[in-house]
Amino acid sequence: MRLHTLVAAVGAALILSGCVTSRGLEPQGQLADPATLHAERSLAKAQVSPANWPAADWWTGLGDGQLSSLIEEALKNNPDLASVDARVRQAEAQSGAADAARGPTLSVGGGVAGAHLPGTLFPAPLGNHFGWTKYGYGDFNWDFDLWGGKRAAWEAAVGAQRASEIDARAARIELSTNVARAYVQLGYAFTQQDVAKAELERSIASRDLTHQRVAAGVDNQIQAKQADTEVASAEREMAVAQRAIDASRSALSVLLGKGPDRGLDIARPAVLSPSAVAVPANLPADLLGHRADLVAARWRVEAASKDIAAAKTAFLPNVSLGILAAQVAGGSENLFSSRARFWQVLPAVSLPIFDGGRLRANLAGKDADYDMAVAQYNKILVGALNEVADDLSGLDSLGTQIQAQQRARDAAQQAFDLSQQRYKAGVGSYLESLVVRQQLLQAEQRMAALRAQQVDTSVQLIQALGGGFRPEAGDQPVAAATPATH
Repeated sequence: MRLHTLVAAVGAALILSGCVTSRGLEPQGQLADPATLHAERSLAKAQVSPANWPAADWWTGLGDGQLSSLIEEALKNNPDLASVDARVRQAEAQSGAADAARGPTLSVGGGVAGAHLPGTLFPAPLGNHFGWTKYGYGDFNWDFDLWGGKRAAWEAAVGAQRASEIDARAARIELSTNVARAYVQLGYAFTQQDVAKAELERSIASRDLTHQRVAAGVDNQIQAKQADTEVASAEREMAVAQRAIDASRSALSVLLGKGPDRGLDIARPAVLSPSAVAVPANLPADLLGHRADLVAARWRVEAASKDIAAAKTAFLPNVSLGILAAQVAGGSENLFSSRARFWQVLPAVSLPIFDGGRLRANLAGKDADYDMAVAQYNKILVGALNEVADDLSGLDSLGTQIQAQQRARDAAQQAFDLSQQRYKAGVGSYLESLVVRQQLLQAEQRMAALRAQQVDTSVQLIQALGGGFRPEAGDQPVAAATPATH
């Protein structure tokens, strides 16, 4: 008996030593610590607030009712949102399938079969006789999931589902900011058209006056051709401005999910003021909860860690139970009264011994998926922090530029006023006044461009700060998202 026990123990040791293992396979990715992403110096000049995040309806702060209506319309009709919502439902279905795979299965079936056996092969009463056979069966199977592999796979599917749900909210934030930015560009395009129209009128007046002076022998053909050039350039700028208006309206029509005629109904936007948003005091860490794309990326890391846990359980012994019961009746016999019945119980234990490296390759792939999810999360985190800093720097620079340009515009206005006074007093010429007027129009165009860029950058800052994303209960993964080792 001792010899048999020793032989069995040695055999078991030899078998186990040959089993496939996950030894040596681990993911390499490490989640970035927000505390190590220093931004103190970059944000030194920023206005800081303990918890001043953009409002959920941040666009109302721009003070334009038409813009608010357009954003609400886009959130209802944009086709991209329908696609995102479909992906959410798809993720929900996959999560439901993974949950269903954890439980037992029970199936029933039955059928009728008829056969005629040749008498040359089978003697009577089987030969030369057509007979019917009826059968019914029930089949029960249950995988005990001893190591929690199926549960981990379900948790991974739930993580992917949560990521898809957060993606849908991120898509709505992105859509609202895109509508606002296109609306700002439409307003600027109208301002460009105003300036281009004024410049065309000025250049035509200057050309007519120059041609009169040439006819009178005061100027020559060089001045005349220069004046013609200015008129042609002004006409080109008019066409450019009109094209910018058409392009902005078309972009808004696409975002609204409507045909091009919808853009034609959008009235000229009023001049918008940039939205003032202070920077939260603990920006790097707080971004983790207020940026939808970061929350979604964190869920994908969590899901990838659960996929690794599920893949590792495939290396371990598995126990399952199968039960099959059936009943058969021949000829005209009633199936349910037949005594021809059988059943079997099939408990099974399985352990992978040799699979050509399939399990290790699968686990290596899951490790790589985890590393990619971590890298994507780190990339989004670093990018988010730098987006905020860059937008704040841009707003600071634009503020300085606008102040300088305002002084330049005021000086140009004063110069034009003086030229008008000189002309009316008979000291200066009308042509001189028209030349000064050109400088004023150029100053006004540069000012309009800077103000439009300021509003656009403020919208980008709102998006960089999360765009009004408000974390809800259950949005953040509760686990550490670090794959367990075995």
